[in-house]
Amino acid sequence: MLLASTDPDRLHDWYAAALEPHSDDDVDSYRVLRFGRFHLLIDRREDVGPRAADATRMIINFDVDDARAVAARMDGLGTDWVCPLEDRGGSLFATAADPDGNLVQIIQLGAADRAAMAAAETDS
Repeated sequence: MLLASTDPDRLHDWYAAALEPHSDDDVDSYRVLRFGRFHLLIDRREDVGPRAADATRMIINFDVDDARAVAARMDGLGTDWVCPLEDRGGSLFATAADPDGNLVQIIQLGAADRAAMAAAETDS
């Protein structure tokens, strides 16, 4: 996924601190953060505004091992919460706005939800 920003360094620093990527590289003019098999590329663009115009159009989901720890790191970064961390039937969900106003959801699925997803994958 590519995120364009007028301040890519700020955006990169937030994602790197909040979500602790598996790798963090500079490739040409891009900052490339890898989270498992998902790559987030951050690029400078002057033809975008400083804030996402319609942030609810797209939500970036991150499956995390410890949602409480991620939420605490985000709190330490002064993150704005759209929906604070909540337990939804044994799974933890929260939605935050990154520094550019893009929506980021952290999800820690509970055992029952993981089992249901695994069963659905074997049924297909």
